[in-house]
Amino acid sequence: MPIFGEIFISEIIKKPVLDIKGEEIGTLKDLIVIKGDTLPVVDSLIISQKKKHLKIPWESISIFNRRIIASNLEKDSIPEYEISDDDLLAVRDILDKQIVDATGAKVVRVNDIKLEGYGGRAVLVAIDAGLRGILRRLGIERRGSELLKLLKVSLPYNLISWNYIQPLEPKLKTISLKVTREMVTKLHPADIAEIISSVSRDEGESLFKDLDIKTAAETLSELEPDVQSRIIEEMDSDKASVIIGEMPPDEAADLLADLSAEKMKEILERIDEEDAEDIQELLEHEEDTAGGLMTNEFLAYQPDTKVKEAIERFKEDAKEIETIYYIYVIDEEEVLKGVLSLRELLLAVPEKSLSEIMITNLKTVCPEDDESVVAAAISKYNLVAIPVVDSDGILLGIVTVDDIIDRILPPKAKRKRKKV
Repeated sequence: MPIFGEIFISEIIKKPVLDIKGEEIGTLKDLIVIKGDTLPVVDSLIISQKKKHLKIPWESISIFNRRIIASNLEKDSIPEYEISDDDLLAVRDILDKQIVDATGAKVVRVNDIKLEGYGGRAVLVAIDAGLRGILRRLGIERRGSELLKLLKVSLPYNLISWNYIQPLEPKLKTISLKVTREMVTKLHPADIAEIISSVSRDEGESLFKDLDIKTAAETLSELEPDVQSRIIEEMDSDKASVIIGEMPPDEAADLLADLSAEKMKEILERIDEEDAEDIQELLEHEEDTAGGLMTNEFLAYQPDTKVKEAIERFKEDAKEIETIYYIYVIDEEEVLKGVLSLRELLLAVPEKSLSEIMITNLKTVCPEDDESVVAAAISKYNLVAIPVVDSDGILLGIVTVDDIIDRILPPKAKRKRKKV
């Protein structure tokens, strides 16, 4: 077995490689990696010899450790090799590339690669994404560790097992890396969005395409406006309409407003008619107003509805609504008459009607009210949602506290909604 113990790529690159007579063949430039049964394995060594490259198959390596690399071939018998783009090279294609650390839900850089011997082969077992990897490549890992020890600070290892890494290409042709679909679904949509925003455009779009519809919709809501629109513009309209149909109407309206008129039209034509009407209604309002901030997804029942009936209806109706803080009470003309919290509903006498337990001292805003007015009202009255009503008192929608927080903490790219 030619490999002994653990080796990091940085410890052997540019090391001299000896032939069977002990003569120097050249220096180690790179390792050709192929897909193994469980982990990637080293197939060949690429040697630099003046201005040319040589290739030594792994089977011809007799010693392989951080001090000595030797072959059982004679120097003059090793043919020249033209490095191909089809080769997967450890240094060229893996080192310094970005990968997704699923355990930490973040994008990290490959600072070093750890090899170990297994079944007579050298296998890639982990990547080093920490400071140790950087110091090791600079040749000062030990000194750096000792210095930090004097400061009573430990230098942690940040090794990510190759088991948590998966190539985008099944043949391991390229090393654009991502986590598996199963691992992605366990991440929070905000974490997935951060990962998509941190990797290259192609990697981000590939990762997004692998998401199921529900996760894709939730992740899309967390992305910056320019990233959202780019992904949807380039996506098939049928699939895009299914994903956007899963989003809350207010968030869908924000996204569609950033698309080209042609793409918006294609998607709206494919969305459920009722959902499309809700979205178009929201698109009529300026974004920085209560009408632009509101969602028209809310629960509203008539005053004579019994508490027990409202609870039963709630169990079914709530399945289709993202966020529910209050039950609103409206008459047949959809004029807002009262409101009650879920707590008040659950604690009320079942036989009472909603009109008997609702709060009638209502705090509302108009669709034209500026976002600062909405924020001030929510803060002043300690609300988690505030109803938006027109001049006739008709309930148009609600603005939730999280929408206000999004405005107080604005995104990097603030959108300007186009009217339709």
